[in-house]
Amino acid sequence: MKYLLTLLFFASIGSIHAQNILKFDKRNVQCEDKWIAYQMDKDSTYIFGFIYIDAQAGLTFNYEGRIKINNNGKFIRIDKIENTTNIKSRLQPSRVAIAEIPESKFTELKIEKTPKWLAIYKSDENSISRLYKWGFMYNGWNECEKALTYLEKADKIDPNYNGLQTELAFSYNALKKYEKAEICLLKAIKINPNDCYTYKELAYSYNSQGKTDDVIKTYFTMVKTCKEENYIQETAFNLAAKYYEAKDKINFKKWKIEAEKWSKTENQITKYLKLMETELN
Repeated sequence: MKYLLTLLFFASIGSIHAQNILKFDKRNVQCEDKWIAYQMDKDSTYIFGFIYIDAQAGLTFNYEGRIKINNNGKFIRIDKIENTTNIKSRLQPSRVAIAEIPESKFTELKIEKTPKWLAIYKSDENSISRLYKWGFMYNGWNECEKALTYLEKADKIDPNYNGLQTELAFSYNALKKYEKAEICLLKAIKINPNDCYTYKELAYSYNSQGKTDDVIKTYFTMVKTCKEENYIQETAFNLAAKYYEAKDKINFKKWKIEAEKWSKTENQITKYLKLMETELN
């Protein structure tokens, strides 16, 4: 029994060391160009590797082997470096918590902060096409602050780059910087006056600023210009929701009818509208 308790004691110490050194507080989309470890397996080891972005494959994990952490907190690499198979896995955005490996442990693991092989993925990192693509990807992962670090650089190179102003506006709208979004969207419309998605984002920006007259004006422009009826319906719904919040039954009903006419069958928007109407009544 004493022997068993001793083993459990040392196992718990090892676990505490690991918890202190590895902080599992990151998501994979927050770890571009970082060495990371996944949470401990049943055999008390941690899969580790390097996360980067491949322009074609997207977010990618380069597997480097397994780590064991001894009672002194030292990182021990289980797989021999020469025998580690070079396995790359495409990643989907995930909320599974992973840990960034501290730089102080790189020597123990015999790794460099920036792997030499990463250079081939960095050859055009300051080109506007790459900056735009990275911003687009991060917006798609709801990492809009990170997206702006790329998109704002692209804006300084060529503000008229196709789609850039609308993508910038998406970031600003998500971060509640509606005035900045409005400026970008008005620029985007000058560049491409027939882009329905841009009008939808502009209406959202106006709506968020309480510029109801501008939202209505944008809506009727969309009706004349756009083929994407789902964007038109969404804009009408947002107006109805605004009047719902204000408990304005007359205008709510007007925009409820307007929103409903853009779908032949029931969808999520029409369901919400019915619920709102019931609440108001």
